[in-house]
Amino acid sequence: MNSTKSDTDADSKEQTSSAAVSRKSSAESRISRKSARVTFSNVSDQDGSEETFDDGDEDDDVCDEGSSQPGGVTPAASEPVSASPDTTTSSTTANTEDASSAISVVTAAAEPSNHPQRPSSHPPLQRTPSRMSGPGLQTISLGQGQGPIAAAMIDKAIEQGTWVVLQNCHLASSWLPTLEKICEEVIPDPERTKSTFRLWLTSYPSPEFPVSVLQNGVKMTNEPPKGLRANLLRSYLNDPISDTTFFHGCNKPETWKKLLFGLCFFHALVQERRKFGPLGWNIPYEFNESDLRISVRQQQMFLNDYDEVPLEALTYLIGECNYGGRVTDDHDRRLLNSLLENFYNQDSIQKSHYRYSSSGSYYCPDSENYQGYLEYIKGLPFIVSPEVFGLHENADITKDQQETTQLFDGILTTLPRQAQGGARSTQQIIEDLASDILSKLPPDFNLEDVQGKYPVRYEESMNTVLFQELIRFNRLTSVVRNSLHDVLKAIKGMVVMSAELEDVFDSMMVGKVPVMWAAKSYPSLKPMGSYVSDLIARLQFFKTWINDGMPTVFWLSGFYFTQSFLTGSLQNYARRYRIPIDHLGFEFEVMDQESEMDTKPNDGVYIRGLFMEGARWSRQTKVIDESNPKILFDTVPVIWFKPGVKADFKAKQSYECPVYKTSARRGVLSTTGHSTNFVLDIQLPSDRPHTHWINRGVAMLCQLDD
Repeated sequence: MNSTKSDTDADSKEQTSSAAVSRKSSAESRISRKSARVTFSNVSDQDGSEETFDDGDEDDDVCDEGSSQPGGVTPAASEPVSASPDTTTSSTTANTEDASSAISVVTAAAEPSNHPQRPSSHPPLQRTPSRMSGPGLQTISLGQGQGPIAAAMIDKAIEQGTWVVLQNCHLASSWLPTLEKICEEVIPDPERTKSTFRLWLTSYPSPEFPVSVLQNGVKMTNEPPKGLRANLLRSYLNDPISDTTFFHGCNKPETWKKLLFGLCFFHALVQERRKFGPLGWNIPYEFNESDLRISVRQQQMFLNDYDEVPLEALTYLIGECNYGGRVTDDHDRRLLNSLLENFYNQDSIQKSHYRYSSSGSYYCPDSENYQGYLEYIKGLPFIVSPEVFGLHENADITKDQQETTQLFDGILTTLPRQAQGGARSTQQIIEDLASDILSKLPPDFNLEDVQGKYPVRYEESMNTVLFQELIRFNRLTSVVRNSLHDVLKAIKGMVVMSAELEDVFDSMMVGKVPVMWAAKSYPSLKPMGSYVSDLIARLQFFKTWINDGMPTVFWLSGFYFTQSFLTGSLQNYARRYRIPIDHLGFEFEVMDQESEMDTKPNDGVYIRGLFMEGARWSRQTKVIDESNPKILFDTVPVIWFKPGVKADFKAKQSYECPVYKTSARRGVLSTTGHSTNFVLDIQLPSDRPHTHWINRGVAMLCQLDD
């Protein structure tokens, strides 16, 4: 296979790369293991539009890239290669010139460069208003009707030896077989294809992406920096901050450099919080370098154009548009603005060595030159304490537990399903487990008897809530009971072991809740043993309600559809006092009792069963307080939900603590308009600013994962 050699810039760092030639079978196995990673990329915002490449201010995130040369197809560098932060696309291409094709894989928040750049041995790019003629690079965003245009661009580039970038390949799934045919039949033809031809591809993960294109290419990756120090260093080494002209291009140099460092610190912070899971963000957003670049440029533009520092405008642009545009969860948006408030304020501009953490380990250096900031960043510790993120020290324990859980989940998938030696067989284990669950599972509720004892009444909405809950739990227990009976029959050969029954069998073997159950179940992250115990406890709660009457204290965690219970409480109040229910809300009072109350409240309900994460309820001071060391969850006492007219509520210093059904926190909107996870916000008294607890990620959970 013919290849071309290109020179890299002497001042750029060499990227460490690996190449491995393998047989097709082994390549396919590697592709199947890493297919998600190979197509892992950011894509440009363009959709179905064609444009000529220009290295101006556009922020197209070219992430998956391929170069194709004439000759035979030789898989190379199947293992992704980690690139250093300052690796350029030019030097990357130079390391892959001996291959027939190359795909650069970029994880979220990292990209090799703003645009592909040609090695010095290739002809320079020529920019024209339309499609390029002669040496250059053409780019097109795939979409409806763009396939034939892209094919024509490739044919032209093959003959002229230019480069082509195909963006958003996942949007042209119907055209991908044509692309695969081009890569297999047209490009390898040495008589047609010039040696300087290159084909670059970008795509979101897609099952339709041709495996052969991945299989026969060189895979590289530009990993995002890990750690606060590395993230800050990367930001200062990347364009545009590394450009001396840009760094010194503001007419308010002192303010500009402080806000610039604060913005980079904020960028590193929002990325690194993802490692703490739901405690950091409810949803792990893919903040990337383009967010930082546009924010930096806007910040300099605003400082140059206004006499006074427009902090409010900058806060809105960065918190609501550039970074906030990715945020879909209301509580995450609240957290984002709270974090940004720590960097965009008058103290950060006026004070020397403004501290970003309570310990003072992280602060804004008062350096006048670019090199001074680099030296300060390089002196930061490698191991970061959670306090710099605004989190409690217990957050490290939570992070380590999540990583351990992921590790053991992976190990469980590799366990053999067949017993060895004198141990009991897998079938015997599942038979015993299924029989044990069936023996503990109570019979379905008799809905007719319940409806006769608790009829629908205008003045008591809880009767309707009870009846609807029993319908849901009957449906769930019916699925559980029938599936277990069918599994027992399938083990004995009496029925066919379908795919659904096989999933139940495998899930029981590793202690997970089967998909069949989860589809009819309330949200839960518990393993199977704890899930069954929790289900039985919920059924017992409703059985006690039916037999002994409405409880004095409701177990909030025991409801299948928690929002219906809350609405029922408001509805009782609205009907009693003839107030529109839309005008009503809850006030909250945490009681002294831990789990039981002597009498029912006149209005509203008592609830129990909540756990607080990220903080605790102080029984002495009656306010939210810091967690005790190594205690991740604190049981919350009985809370009185007091209905009232929202307009009459008096404002007081408090923290709006969100309540979630599971520790995952994230959810989706159901057909009723309610989240599948979020329940409501509870106002808790606090003697600290509410931003302190927002940064802590404090929330209450209806159930734990164990």
